[in-house]
Amino acid sequence: MKKRINDNIKVLIVEDDEIARENAVEYLEEYFSNIYEASNALDALKIYEINKPDIIITDIQMPKLNGLEFVERIRQKDKKVQIIVLTAFCDKEYLLKAVELQLVKYLVKPINEYELNSAIKTSIETLQNDETNIVKLPNGMVFDLFNLVLLNNQEIVKLRTKELEFLKLLIKNKNRYVTYQEIENFVWDEQVMSKDALKTLVKNLKNKLSKDLILNLSGTGYKIAL
Repeated sequence: MKKRINDNIKVLIVEDDEIARENAVEYLEEYFSNIYEASNALDALKIYEINKPDIIITDIQMPKLNGLEFVERIRQKDKKVQIIVLTAFCDKEYLLKAVELQLVKYLVKPINEYELNSAIKTSIETLQNDETNIVKLPNGMVFDLFNLVLLNNQEIVKLRTKELEFLKLLIKNKNRYVTYQEIENFVWDEQVMSKDALKTLVKNLKNKLSKDLILNLSGTGYKIAL
């Protein structure tokens, strides 16, 4: 993300480790002019009520009230604030919570600067476009565009990397057919995409989704029926 001060976006960082919090604030000051900080979730709730931040970056392990309980309280009142959670763990329970609480990202410590940049950029774009990362699919399935998690009745559906990228590409362009060239560029990156490889990918993905969800237009590409 390019260094550009955002005067209209308010950010709240919640971290009980003083040094980590100071480092986070110093880093965020390169991008934002309105930054608030709290050493625990209870103080963070008070700051939220007064200042209504647009982006919240919070640790999970904190005294008095843990990060997930803090986020749950925020989500009861605010569905649009962008929330990035910092955690020392990443397991199935956390992934389910990420979808349930509409989190932008779970970042596993030690925090990777590229991943943090990406999460902040996604937060800004989502605020500007007024969109959500949670997409409801037929038959009760849900896809999280940010964390790339597919759920079926609160169970994680295992998808291969290319299947996740292909599904994300179709959803982001749901109003049109995505061309074969676009699919090759986005899903296969710098590799060559064969017709058989694409057909296999689509077949496998259809077996995990509603079979009529992915449409093909011969000579053009694919579209998702949302």
